[in-house]
Amino acid sequence: MADEAKAKGNAAFSAGKFNDAVSHFTDAINLAPTNHVLYSNRSAAYASLNKFSEALSDAQKTVELKPDWGKGYSRLGAAYTGLHNYSDAVSAYKKGLEIEPNNEALKSGLADAEAALARSSRPRAAPGASPFGEAFGPEMWVRLASDASTREFLQQPDFVKMMQDIQKSPNNLNLYLKDQRVMQALGVLLNIKFQTRGAEEDAEVPSASDGGSPERKRPAAADAEPVKEEKRPEKEPEPEPEPMDVPEEEKDKKERKAKAQKEKEAGNAAYKKKDFETAIQHYSKAIELDDEDISFLTNRAAVYLEMGKYEDCIKDCEKAVERGRELRSDFKMIARALTRKGTALVKMAKSSKDYEAAIETFQKALTEHRNPDTLKKLNDAEKAKKDLEQQEYFDPQIADEEREKGNQYFKEQKYPEAVRHYTEALKRNPTDPKAYSNRAACYTKLGAMPEALKDAEKCLELDPTFSKGYTRKGAVQFFMKECVEQINKASRGDLSPEELKERQAKAMQDPEIQNILTDPVMRQVLVDFQENPSAAQDHMKNPQVMNKIQKLVSAGIVQVR
Repeated sequence: MADEAKAKGNAAFSAGKFNDAVSHFTDAINLAPTNHVLYSNRSAAYASLNKFSEALSDAQKTVELKPDWGKGYSRLGAAYTGLHNYSDAVSAYKKGLEIEPNNEALKSGLADAEAALARSSRPRAAPGASPFGEAFGPEMWVRLASDASTREFLQQPDFVKMMQDIQKSPNNLNLYLKDQRVMQALGVLLNIKFQTRGAEEDAEVPSASDGGSPERKRPAAADAEPVKEEKRPEKEPEPEPEPMDVPEEEKDKKERKAKAQKEKEAGNAAYKKKDFETAIQHYSKAIELDDEDISFLTNRAAVYLEMGKYEDCIKDCEKAVERGRELRSDFKMIARALTRKGTALVKMAKSSKDYEAAIETFQKALTEHRNPDTLKKLNDAEKAKKDLEQQEYFDPQIADEEREKGNQYFKEQKYPEAVRHYTEALKRNPTDPKAYSNRAACYTKLGAMPEALKDAEKCLELDPTFSKGYTRKGAVQFFMKECVEQINKASRGDLSPEELKERQAKAMQDPEIQNILTDPVMRQVLVDFQENPSAAQDHMKNPQVMNKIQKLVSAGIVQVR
């Protein structure tokens, strides 16, 4: 938030809206009261408004917060200069140069402050002296060179000679007032704008044939009449505020980013050469230079992954995700970091439970960006977890115990209980053909022929020489054929009372039939079929209900007339 307010202040300052700039910088300071750059920028804005007391206060705060920063003393010197306190301005600039001896802004400020101090302490001109004497002091050449309108005149030898003559004796100024270049230079030195006629209207210089010499009188008003902006030319011009610190900061930031990219490229090259230690050094340097590019973290994480340093890899990935969310980085970059973390977690997994964290991480990565590679890693992790769970659960001894329990329940004709134990036995040892054979027999007793056939076929797949497997399969196929014939017979209503009674008795042993008949909803459906034809029509539109009705019809429980 403070950076946003600062950016608005910089924009307002650049647009010359200094009051707005002060307002925005004040908002930023309220959010970040220890940021020295904000006070420095507001000091410059106050100076632009000629509020030098406020500028001085902010400059002092800048130096207080950051005493080793040369720019703060530059602000301090500018504020003192604006208040015409040249002695303190000189001291401020000198302190800044002790910290940053090569700072050109401080050097220039010091020169101006010293010149102003010298002028302020110079005694008033004696009566009869030239009123323009002070304008032609040692700093004359600097001021002419810094002004765009007079800079190119310094390349003209005749102009330089005239100005040197005037500098030696200011009273000689009247000799050269008809030269427009001299008038322009005088305007710059005195901070005065002259209204002059065009070149074609300039007064002619008398020649020797005229028998005269250049006039030594002041030019006529028509030739050059000064329009003074200030009544006192000797008054020091207000110091212009220094530019914002943004360009310097942005330049430094840009340079650091460029250096970081070079470090990244060097790291990539080292990684390709399998020089992992060197790659880590380069990526670490890139991270130090620029913390707004999370690719440096993910790249270093990739190196750690190759080196088998999985914990370091995970730490870098977590930092990348956290920093990426702060910077609102591309979802693809965050997904990449999460995928790399998930890969490291898979590498570290030793039990089926360890895969849970990896699977969760891959799922998060897919919510950020659906990538085929990440999806494959997720599927592989889920399969590995399932296989490991099966391996961890595998115990032939317990499987034999569960199969024996199932056999006991089978002898007692408690087929559902027997199925449960045979199923547990198969979880403990999925390669046991006996368990599949026994469960197929249970399913046959329960009338679950498709399940019985499936188990019989699995039994033979595991052991093609197991004779009971063929017996089970044949029995199932026989009953399924008979079942089809009986269903057709029942549908035609050809069952005898004895056959129907026997069929119903067998069906009542089927758990699925029992569940259908005890279901309150299905019981109401059966009542509606007998008493409410309209409701029955609605029930027939429900596929699930009709499927259950068909099972009851096939079992002989319900007859269709």
